Amino acid sequence: MQQRFLRNIAFLLTLNLLIKPFWILGVDRSVQNAVGESAYGLYLSVYSFSFLFYILLDLGITNYNSRTIAQNNSLVKSYFTGIATVKFFLALVYAIITFGVAALIGYKGAQLYLLGWVAVNQILLSMILYLRSNIAALFYFKTDSFLSVLDRLIMIGICSILLWGGRVESVFRIEWFVYAQTAAYILTFVVALLFLMLKAGRLHLGIPLPLIGSIVRSSLPYALLVLLMSFYNRLEPVLIERLLPEGEGLVQTGIYGKAFRLLDAGNNISLLFSVLLLPMFASMLQRREPVSQLVRQSFSLIVVMSSTVAALALAYSEELMQLLYGQSVVQDPQLTLNPVVDESVLILRILMGSFVSVSITYVFGTLLTANGNLKQLNLVAASGVVVNLLMNYLLIPEFKAVGAAWASFGVQAFTALIQMALAFRLLGLRFGTLYWWRLLEYLLLLALAVGASTILPLSWPVAFGIGAISALSVAFISRMIDIADFRQLVADAGQMVKKKA
Repeated sequence: MQQRFLRNIAFLLTLNLLIKPFWILGVDRSVQNAVGESAYGLYLSVYSFSFLFYILLDLGITNYNSRTIAQNNSLVKSYFTGIATVKFFLALVYAIITFGVAALIGYKGAQLYLLGWVAVNQILLSMILYLRSNIAALFYFKTDSFLSVLDRLIMIGICSILLWGGRVESVFRIEWFVYAQTAAYILTFVVALLFLMLKAGRLHLGIPLPLIGSIVRSSLPYALLVLLMSFYNRLEPVLIERLLPEGEGLVQTGIYGKAFRLLDAGNNISLLFSVLLLPMFASMLQRREPVSQLVRQSFSLIVVMSSTVAALALAYSEELMQLLYGQSVVQDPQLTLNPVVDESVLILRILMGSFVSVSITYVFGTLLTANGNLKQLNLVAASGVVVNLLMNYLLIPEFKAVGAAWASFGVQAFTALIQMALAFRLLGLRFGTLYWWRLLEYLLLLALAVGASTILPLSWPVAFGIGAISALSVAFISRMIDIADFRQLVADAGQMVKKKA
């Protein structure tokens, strides 16, 4: 069973590492380059706005369904129609609230048209995730892993033809990007539904209202947490577009999106890490086993990963932006050749600092969720929303997209530190004084190693590679990554799966 677990985790990580970075840094980046800052800024603002209310499409039902079906596979037939019916009802609620709020804040014309398509895509995505929760709960892990990237594969195919196929004479439009998403989601939904019907057999009809009511009530605290976190994680593009004059707001949103793309790519990897930790934490806490060692190991791994990425992005921010967007960055400080790229470089440096904080919350937030501390997490998230709004309203009018980046940095650091403090206090975690000295030693050596790579008389890709290798070496030298600890982490995961099976 441990080998099966490792194979499935390796398959999932491989697919996501191959497909999603190419999607984000290849196709999505090329779309922005093709349509320009203003058009992509419009899309990013509308997409971020639609994402604020995404939890209304689910209310935590998908997670509940996954746990329940995994414990009793036969329930998939009786649960499916009832939950699917409720999700269609939630889709109507989502559409009403999303468009109602959009009208209140002044969306009109092209914004509402684009929001309509993006909202449809969010609804389709929610249904796909529900279908995948059934497939994973029936232990078809490889199929679920394939479905997790199928929509991106389809979109890569469609957008590649439109961008580089030479078959379209007119200039690429942002609406085509959204239409491609719709087509990809529909095809993925059909594939997932057909597979589930093939494996589960005939699905029973009926709407078990008492059961659905119980599920929704038990899921509301989780739904509130996701809603609040969505606000302080995705609010910046919406506020940039709303708080600045119309033309300038869209351009600044597009500039912010250039740097945010790299943060989003990193977050996809950190999120996979939390998917592994949640069942492990939940299982250990249920059996009243000490979790300090697992938390320390996972915290070490994710700090090393996130701080290495952040350090390299900080040191090579100009080169990375040139590589991604094909524009020259200012070399002469007395001469402003390309202020747009300069601004994106600064935003990238700030946001990659946020990446470390976000990654830390995937450990401690996941631990608190597994321990059932949703009340405390909701209070932290609500505080994060207040801090985010205050900082953005103060900084965006003066500093524009750069101000939004600082607001993101501030709120992510604020919530990460509070979650860490809560986890240590509520679960009695102990890392030991020596560990914190090791962490400080690692961060200092990391800064020196990556900084030294930038002054080497080599081309920047070679220096970048040397910096990455040096950063990894520093992690082992400082013993932030210990081979024995890593093997123990994998063994714990395998044991957890074995016991559940």
